[in-house]
Amino acid sequence: MGKADRSRGKRSVWWGVPRWARVCTILGVVLMMLSGGTLVGYQTLVARYEGAVGKGDLFGDQAAGAAEKKSDIKGPLNILLVGIDPRNAETRPLADSIMVLHVPAGLDRGYLYSLPRDLRVDIPKFSKAHYPGGNDRLNAAMSYGSVVPGRNPDAAQGFELLAKTVQQVTGIERFDAGAIINFTGFQKIVDAMGGVDMYIEREVRSEHRQPDGKMRQLRPGGGGYLGPQAVYPKGNAHLKGWQALDYVRQRYPKNGVPDADYGRQRHQQQFVKAMVSQAFSADVVTNPIKLDRVLRAAGQSLIFNGRGNSVVDFALALKDIRADSIQTIKLPGGPIGSGSAYQGEQLLPAAEDFFAAMRNEQIDAFMLEHPDFRQKNR
Repeated sequence: MGKADRSRGKRSVWWGVPRWARVCTILGVVLMMLSGGTLVGYQTLVARYEGAVGKGDLFGDQAAGAAEKKSDIKGPLNILLVGIDPRNAETRPLADSIMVLHVPAGLDRGYLYSLPRDLRVDIPKFSKAHYPGGNDRLNAAMSYGSVVPGRNPDAAQGFELLAKTVQQVTGIERFDAGAIINFTGFQKIVDAMGGVDMYIEREVRSEHRQPDGKMRQLRPGGGGYLGPQAVYPKGNAHLKGWQALDYVRQRYPKNGVPDADYGRQRHQQQFVKAMVSQAFSADVVTNPIKLDRVLRAAGQSLIFNGRGNSVVDFALALKDIRADSIQTIKLPGGPIGSGSAYQGEQLLPAAEDFFAAMRNEQIDAFMLEHPDFRQKNR
């Protein structure tokens, strides 16, 4: 087990959104999708966006012969969002970020929570990939499910097994939609918006980037990097795509993040709120050229399945959701083992109480009684 894996055993027990750019990619893209509600009257852009979004049989409906019929989208809804960082067509994908957006019946707000990628779970048997079932980390479900004998791995098929596994963990009977987000398109989305404005809570120095955005050189023999560092001073800032990715990646006390991984998670949430606000700004939604660039950049990073409804159908149904109406959730959990004996993560019993409240449409009352589940965004 490598150093990065061993360090996970020392994390805070509160699980917010994991990983760095992976979170921002998922939230950025899905909320760009939701901002499609502003496109009423922009029929040409709607058609272009719909055509840009990749399609995939993420839940095995088509393979099973099911004829999903289009219907009005009614709440409550559960949407599974999975981020992958593809390397090549021959490599089995791992789910680097796994998130669920729960939308209550009113369709006017949402609760967004992530599941630890290292969460120890029982992965069900999956005959399509000749997988017998077993206990492993959650992100491995997508890898096991993606196996297609004699062919390259299929991420959409892997998503199907991952969805079944997440359903077991959360008790969700059926997902209403799902998406796979390719991280490589995230920077293009931010740049298509013209960057993003946000508040930097304390000075942060980059571990990975120089002031001009170029990567810092690895120290000979390992043990860190050489050369000048990009610096993000405390206060209001306007970040380009590469800067946004870099800022939310930082997690070391030596770089100005004293609370380490928890601080990184908080920065991710702050950034996501800023990004969503930017997406809804007049500078974007009233500028057809910029809006077209943003939506096409998002579409090219996304494979979507609405189980009979298109991404634009969902965008219109969720048109009343805004950045301030999405509550990000941190689930309580902690490591199993530590150091070289680290085996993964586990959720604490209170997380099951949250899942039960979500299933029973009692989540508003639950959040009033459990304010510690709210992720801080500033």
